[in-house]
Amino acid sequence: MTLAERERFKEVVKKRRDGVPLQHLTGEVSFFGLRFRVREEALIPRPETEELVEKALSLAPRNRDIRCLDLGTGTGVIAVCLAKFLRRASVTAVDISAKALNLARENAELNGVIDKIVFQESDWLGEVRGRFDLIVSNPPYIDEAQLEKLPTEVREHEPRVALNGGKNGTGKMELLLEDVRAHMNNSAVLLLEIGDSQANQVLQLVERVGLIEANIANDIAGKQRFVIAKCP
Repeated sequence: MTLAERERFKEVVKKRRDGVPLQHLTGEVSFFGLRFRVREEALIPRPETEELVEKALSLAPRNRDIRCLDLGTGTGVIAVCLAKFLRRASVTAVDISAKALNLARENAELNGVIDKIVFQESDWLGEVRGRFDLIVSNPPYIDEAQLEKLPTEVREHEPRVALNGGKNGTGKMELLLEDVRAHMNNSAVLLLEIGDSQANQVLQLVERVGLIEANIANDIAGKQRFVIAKCP
């Protein structure tokens, strides 16, 4: 190694020791077999969200054109995967953060699906128009009272807005669900990633807004991680 390379290596090791996530040091992650850039303006994609995408792809109609909505897109991993693997899908990616949307655009271009995705800055469904056949979201679900107990690399290096789920961790999901039925076509499917202790509470919220066939699915670790429901 050259002197400059050794100094750079020492700098990276120090940052990692100080809690900077490895993904931020490398600048990218592999997700669902695709390459994505990551930065501090969006949550680092987790393996559970790969499972969420897998479930979404398995439930999406393949025999017709469909409209998909990714709420809280962050890095854009969900929107990009839907656009990449659903040949007849058009996708809308929504986030409250303009910086996160710029990152999601970069990742859509990187993976060759920029022409299949519309990027919308919106506080949940506030600025979204139209109805969809598939709505997928990995919303913030950490209880606001637990935020300061998160590991340093999460607490200090990932966006608080993508972590803070409000009271009991379900406050943001309540806001999301308030208007979701008005944006769902008949028989449309909603998939949510949730905290592993929130399943029953989120099921009640989903049923309260008039969705049907609501059920819980476990992640690979056996934890209750996903809620799936349909519009009548």
